[in-house]
Amino acid sequence: MGLLDALFRSNEILGIAEETLEFALESSEATHPDEYMGFLRGTEADRLGLDRDGLVITDILVVPGTESNSVSATVKTSQIPNDVKALGSIHSHPNGVIRPSSADLETFGRGSVHVIIGAPYRWTDWKAFDSQGQPTNLHVLDVDLPDTEEFFDFTQADIDEELRG
Repeated sequence: MGLLDALFRSNEILGIAEETLEFALESSEATHPDEYMGFLRGTEADRLGLDRDGLVITDILVVPGTESNSVSATVKTSQIPNDVKALGSIHSHPNGVIRPSSADLETFGRGSVHVIIGAPYRWTDWKAFDSQGQPTNLHVLDVDLPDTEEFFDFTQADIDEELRG
């Protein structure tokens, strides 16, 4: 298993925080006519006040050096942080088509949920897909997001323990 594969865990994903989806929609619109690209990161549901096991998508990691144009976004894999809570990807399709392209499908193996947002970037202009490119349900959850300072609250020992587990 490579480092990228180890970064993506297969815990149950309960949904995406409403505020996180709103951020992605606004970022996609601001990036138009180029594609927007990021990686989804989760927080344990109990840390968000939910009485359930699983993860809620609460953050989007935008990788430095990502290059995008109107038909693609390319991430420098060497720039992806060692984040053990990454769950999948999110990107926009400025042409409005909300289905995975063949290039999308090649990257969907890393992570368990992938979101595509289409122009004109309204609340109804997105869909979630599994790692095979099949549509999947992703609930939008009204939760309070964790403090952003917690994002960097891990050590190399935490990463090593996660990779061993």
